[in-house]
Amino acid sequence: MKLAVFDCDGTLIDGQASICEAMEASFAIHGLTAPPRNAIRRAVGLSLPQAMRQLVPESDAGQQEAMAESYKEAFRAARSEGRVSQTLFHGVEACLRDLAAAGWTLGVATGMSDLGLNHCLTNNGIADLFVTLQTADRHPSKPHPEMLEQAMFEAGARPGETVMIGDTGYDMRMAQVAGTRAIGVDWGYHHPRELEAAGAEWVAETPAELCEYLLK
Repeated sequence: MKLAVFDCDGTLIDGQASICEAMEASFAIHGLTAPPRNAIRRAVGLSLPQAMRQLVPESDAGQQEAMAESYKEAFRAARSEGRVSQTLFHGVEACLRDLAAAGWTLGVATGMSDLGLNHCLTNNGIADLFVTLQTADRHPSKPHPEMLEQAMFEAGARPGETVMIGDTGYDMRMAQVAGTRAIGVDWGYHHPRELEAAGAEWVAETPAELCEYLLK
């Protein structure tokens, strides 16, 4: 058994523009000035209430939940109007298919919702590649290890047979707590040095490089 669990946004897909626009809409609804987009991107990977806590540290739990709901509403509206872009990073699909062909079992652990993840994977034609999908709808926010632990349980894999692949320190720390390997990617939201400091054994520069590293 070899299980590769991927983060989604920032690792498989590039959805930063849509995320930033929905976040800015949420802040406007609540009469707040949105933070710079770089700050918004750095919160990607957390569950929405956790992201709001990071972006509005003076807020309470009630406000964080309300802003998370406003974000969801803004994102759903953008999707219904055809304004959401969640394209795969170049080379990702080929990497996934090569890993699957080589016998790897694939999964996803993401701060997205079940609906959002299924929509994203289906629209990009890769939903059939994954045997386990873990989202913020059913688990605590990263870096809590529950998502990764459930992925291993569903796939029948042990920590020593599992690698977490992601673009943020939250992914790397989750892997550390769960006792799995951690590999970073540098085309997402956190700098490679941050990924290494958070526990990444290595940081890939391209999906092709990542695939080669896992298949060697």
